[in-house]
Amino acid sequence: MAGGVRKQRGRWLALWREDGVKKSKILGLCSEMTKTQAREAAADIVKRVKTDGNTALFGAFVEGPYFDFYTRKWKASTAENNKQRIRTHLVEPFRDKELASFKRDELQDLLDRKGPKLSFSVVDHLRWDMRQIFTMAIAEGHIRLNPAALLFTPKVAARPVHRALTATEVPVVLAALDQRERLIAKLAIIAGMRPGEIFGLTWGRLAEASAEVTQRVYRNKIDTPKTHQSVRKAAITDGMWLELDQWRSSSRHRSDQSFVFSSERGTALSKDNVWRRNMQPALAKVGLGWANFQVMRRTHATLMRQLKADPKAVADQLGHSLDVSLNVYAQSPVSVRQPLVNELEKLVIK
Repeated sequence: MAGGVRKQRGRWLALWREDGVKKSKILGLCSEMTKTQAREAAADIVKRVKTDGNTALFGAFVEGPYFDFYTRKWKASTAENNKQRIRTHLVEPFRDKELASFKRDELQDLLDRKGPKLSFSVVDHLRWDMRQIFTMAIAEGHIRLNPAALLFTPKVAARPVHRALTATEVPVVLAALDQRERLIAKLAIIAGMRPGEIFGLTWGRLAEASAEVTQRVYRNKIDTPKTHQSVRKAAITDGMWLELDQWRSSSRHRSDQSFVFSSERGTALSKDNVWRRNMQPALAKVGLGWANFQVMRRTHATLMRQLKADPKAVADQLGHSLDVSLNVYAQSPVSVRQPLVNELEKLVIK
C-alpha cells in the first residue's frame, strides 16, 4: 500500500492502492506546498488507511473476521486444530502482508517448502485453508480474485502408509491384550468404532445388538460425535455382548450413566494413556505395536469388504458417508448389519 504523489493541473495528487483498488486524493496546490510536504501528506493517508482498515492485513483478517466466522461452524476440537495449524504455518510468515498483495506463485512456493517437511494431510489442509481464507476475503470486499484458487499439493509431500491387520493378525492382537483392552480392541476392529466413541460409551447406551453412539471423549473432554453420520447405533456381536455383560459385573461403576471403561474415580479413561501404557507395549511384544486405533478401524473396513458386505451398511457402521443420496435417503438398520459383524467375528475368532 505504498503511496506516491504527482502533479496534475497545478495540484499535488496523492496516489495509493487500497485492497487492490487504485485510490487518489487532491492534497493542495503546487504553489502552496513542496513535493516533500506532499509526500508526507500522502504517507499520512496511507498510514491512516492501514490503521483504520487493519483487517486488510493477512494476520488481522485471519485472527479477526475469519476465525470469528468459522469458529461458529467448527466443532471445538476442529477449531483447536485448525487455528493451531493456520497460525503456525500461515499467519506467522504472512502476518503483516496485505491481502491484496498476494500472488499465486508465492503461495504455491510456501506449499512447496512445506511439502518435504510435513505430512501430505497437513500440506493439503494448508492448501484448503488458503483457498477458504481468500474466498472470504473476496466476500468481504478486500480483494477481487482468489490467488489460492489454483494451488495444488506438491508431490513431495509424504503420503502416509495406510496399514490394516489381516484376518490372521487380528486373533494375535486380541490374545496379546488383557480383558479390558481386548474389549476395547474388539469394539474398534469388529464394531468399527472410533476410540473417542469407545471411551465415551456409557452402560445405558448398550443394547444386546448395538452400541448407541451419542457422545465421544476428545482430549479428556466430553464432546458430541465427530460428524452427523457419527451419531448412530453401531452393531455389536452376540459374543461381544456377553463379554461386556461380564465386564459390567466386575466393574466398580455399573450404573447406566457410568462409562463402560472408567477410571477409579468414574471418569472416562484417556485414549492416549490406555494405548501408551497398556495396549502398545503388549502389542509390541508380538510384533504388532504399529496396530493403533486408526489401523484397527481401517481393519474393520478392509475385512468387511472381503466379506463383500454392502458398502452402505459398512459406512453406517463406521459412521462415515458415501454420497449425499445414499446418506440422506438410504438406511441400513442394525438388524441388517448385526449379522455381518457376527460373520466378521467368526472370520477372525476361531
